[in-house]
Amino acid sequence: MRAMLNLYNTLTRRRDAFEPLEPGIVKLYTCGPTVYNVAHLGNFRAYIFEDILRRTLEYRGYRVVQVMNLTDVDDKTIRGAIAAGISLDAFTQQFKDAFFEDLKTLRIKPAEHYPAATAHIPDMIALIERLIERNHAYVADDDSVYFNIASYPAYGRLARLDLSSLQPGTRVAHDEYAKDNVADFALWKAWDADDGDVAWDSPWGRGRPGWHIECSAMCMRYLGETFDIHTGGIDNIFPHHEDEIAQSEAATGKPLARYWLHCAHLIIDGQKMSKSLGNFHTLRDIVAMGFRGREIRYLLASAHYRQTLNFTFDALHAVRSALDRIDTFRQRLQQVAGGITVSQETALPDWAQNTAAKFDQAICDDLNTAAAYGALFETIHEGNRLMDGGRVSDRDAAAVLTMFDRWDRVLAIMTPDADATTVNGAEDPVIAGLLEQRQAARQGKNFKESDRIRDLLRDKGWIVRDTPAGQELKRAHITSDRHSLDGSIACAQ
Repeated sequence: MRAMLNLYNTLTRRRDAFEPLEPGIVKLYTCGPTVYNVAHLGNFRAYIFEDILRRTLEYRGYRVVQVMNLTDVDDKTIRGAIAAGISLDAFTQQFKDAFFEDLKTLRIKPAEHYPAATAHIPDMIALIERLIERNHAYVADDDSVYFNIASYPAYGRLARLDLSSLQPGTRVAHDEYAKDNVADFALWKAWDADDGDVAWDSPWGRGRPGWHIECSAMCMRYLGETFDIHTGGIDNIFPHHEDEIAQSEAATGKPLARYWLHCAHLIIDGQKMSKSLGNFHTLRDIVAMGFRGREIRYLLASAHYRQTLNFTFDALHAVRSALDRIDTFRQRLQQVAGGITVSQETALPDWAQNTAAKFDQAICDDLNTAAAYGALFETIHEGNRLMDGGRVSDRDAAAVLTMFDRWDRVLAIMTPDADATTVNGAEDPVIAGLLEQRQAARQGKNFKESDRIRDLLRDKGWIVRDTPAGQELKRAHITSDRHSLDGSIACAQ
């Protein structure tokens, strides 16, 4: 019997069985980037979680309609454009382009819609007008428009806020504010000098939207007034998602989203990521160090999305060993299968049926990727043991390969990167180049240089040996208390 898909709903504070509003279709809104800079690893931890969610829904047979917004007008983007001395569009476009390139690097599936806030100003104005008509918003003396949270008694429900100390009429104009700053928030901000030339006409005068109204207008534009799932990082719960719910439901009288999912933080070497600590990393920083998108994706998905993920370079090196085990096992299966293929309906051998059930149960238990990895490596361990004894038939090997392909529709980590080049087993062109330099050094009898490159390769996670057939390259299996021998990685809870 197939496992029921259960998702932890921040709104109810429990795992809820998932059922979409419309049979067979899931409408999903995922909070996207504020494009004032290149996205960092913490951002991509959330985007990987959302990708796993989407892929799991598709694995379960649903058609997903995903919307991911691009916040290209807010306090940060305006400050950045003014500091750079260029238009808001020119400033944000470079980071939009970088974002889409990074999504490809991490094998994140594209959403159906990527609405930019600046392209949906009329939708935001119309939504604000509805709120004013329903007495949930008011125009202040400076022609800014604020949401009146006293008019919406359910305010604070998502974040479980205590509103007993609320001071009626207190306002906050900026887009992000502290967790103890419960106040009327800006829906429309009247133009001032800090905005430079960023402004649009509205019934209340020249100005621009507040951050929170942007997501409400765009998610309802593409998904309707009520949809299935809304996601983001835990730092979005308040104020952003709380404000989204208030303004959307006050305007429509309907629930905005039925399931709210939130991803925990990523930390670096046990500390919060911070430029002042020197541990602030973008995806591009890590790739420039010689790591591949597949390796980074594996690590970012290695802990349950609701648990803090402790990112370390020891763990990232250990990922190489884990992926090497996957690749080696798949190669063995391909050799045993001998080129035959089977359908997804082909019966699995008993030893794989057990782990197939564990994988399904794990991924349907609130996207438990850590347990799914466990099922993967249990399959590899048992399959290797049986192949060592010659007890895996060609048909069974083909069936397990098909099962892995099915699992990879969720995990997306089982095949080398499409742009990888291979020289004596090296996927990374940087590694391939070092191998060529070492070979040239040996041919020139420059053994000191040869040894230096050998040590450099070892530092990058490779072991090179000289054989009569040439250089033999193998992933280094690093010993660390941060990972276990089966290739799984232990992360902070």
